Amino acid sequence: MSTGQESVAGQLGALLELPGVGESVDRARAACTELRWHQALRRRIPEAAAESRVRGAAASALLEGAEVAGSQGSLAVLRDIMRGAGTWPDTLGPVERTAKAVVQATAATEFVDAVALRSPAQVLARLHVAAGADLLPAEQVGRPRVPGEDCREMAELGPAPDAGEVADRMGQVAMLLRALDSGASSLLVAALVHAEIVTVRPFVRGNFIVARALERAVVRAGGLDPTGVAVVEAGHSAKAGADYRGALTAYGQGGVDGVRLWLQHCAEGIETACAEGTRIADAVLAGRITTGAPPASVGRPGADGRGLPKSLREE
Repeated sequence: MSTGQESVAGQLGALLELPGVGESVDRARAACTELRWHQALRRRIPEAAAESRVRGAAASALLEGAEVAGSQGSLAVLRDIMRGAGTWPDTLGPVERTAKAVVQATAATEFVDAVALRSPAQVLARLHVAAGADLLPAEQVGRPRVPGEDCREMAELGPAPDAGEVADRMGQVAMLLRALDSGASSLLVAALVHAEIVTVRPFVRGNFIVARALERAVVRAGGLDPTGVAVVEAGHSAKAGADYRGALTAYGQGGVDGVRLWLQHCAEGIETACAEGTRIADAVLAGRITTGAPPASVGRPGADGRGLPKSLREE
């Protein structure tokens, strides 16, 4: 490891020593291990993982206030869209645009693997292309804010950092993601990159959506839940997201206690995610869940480089 990566590894190790954090992480790992050995996941991981993305998108949409058919009907609507049995209306209102952004970003996590995470800027760009296509002008999609651009999300933390600070903090996010190759805790990395994106707000809009999608991707690609069946977003959506936003606010205000609260929230959230994943696996085993091929509009965003800023395209 480079000196910088050694420093990151040391800092992550120290976080595990914070009161209650190590124990919470251990319980989350145990829950993921139990889910991994569910009978349904011996042969039917793709079906269960697809349903996890559906439920994850529904939970993420709830957190955005974008339930397209109320609390009961939205899951069914999003499931039909994500499996290709339904389509978005020709004219999208604000709620539908946000829900579509969530669906696209959540679907895109399927294609973020451990190799992709070694190129953090490209992963973030692709997730934001998925999330931002219907939320922002084309010139603001898939790239961080530049001088003169602002972000109004998470206003309770005060003004968003300026573009110069964004670049520095995103460099730290990249180092966190690369620490996965050195055996860093994927739960801690997933939690920290989530909180950093929400706090720094690198994009004009869509930061919460990208942050939750990235956390889901890291939990799977980092090996905590390699099946991708845990519904990571469900760990944040309880109480309509009150605990989630509270823990994020505490993190953003700085201080060890805020970091500890956020890490414990995320670890406990993984237990909730695995419980929801177990319900999915039970339903798959019982034949209550079937999936279809996703439509092209919910496929891999930017897989050929189109839609990404030129500087971020893979040659």
